[in-house]
Amino acid sequence: MQGHDQTAYDRGVTVFSPDGRLYQVEYAREAVTRGHPVVGVRYDDGVALAANGRRRSPLQEADSVEKLHAVDDHLGIATAGHVADARRLVDHARVTAQRERLRYGEPMPVEALAKSLADLVQETTQTGGARPFGAALLVAGVDRDGPALYEVDPSGTPTGWRAAAVGGDGTVVEHLEGAYESDLGESGAVEIALDALRTDADDELSDEDVDVATVTADGYRAGALD
Repeated sequence: MQGHDQTAYDRGVTVFSPDGRLYQVEYAREAVTRGHPVVGVRYDDGVALAANGRRRSPLQEADSVEKLHAVDDHLGIATAGHVADARRLVDHARVTAQRERLRYGEPMPVEALAKSLADLVQETTQTGGARPFGAALLVAGVDRDGPALYEVDPSGTPTGWRAAAVGGDGTVVEHLEGAYESDLGESGAVEIALDALRTDADDELSDEDVDVATVTADGYRAGALD
């Protein structure tokens, strides 16, 4: 009987179960955990982003699926979960950031972009005929308040972090909690991010499996280890 009741409530994203749960949002979160993780680590001058970009096949073109994205000169996004859903959110972020720059003549604050994305994601949790985005984002950047890192999850909640990870089974976050230090430089932040990724990998990650980028006041830079 209990299983039948759950089936009834998880048919619609806008219907709460008697215990206050939105099953479709929980399923979207599960889709994120099944993806390879991405990590963000804030340091003194910026934010380091790292992603497990392991390809499904040696025949796959390495550049055809991205997990780290430049949004504006000072903004970057790391994505985990369904690639198509993430791409839609990244496109929204780019348009929003450019519109803000054209309208006000200055770069968009990191928190404002994260909240704009969160608003879009949250709308799908209360709109009939839609489903939640099966992707989570790490929004990184530097603005007038300094470096900032935000997570946007499938429920549409924006949360600020000093270091964060989305995707994977949770071991990456546990590693970050023990390894993070408040006075990191760029190389230290990148090292912690890469070490965190390795905790989730079943075997050794090669250089080809890892994507790295940093976001500072000087801009977004991919391949920070080069």
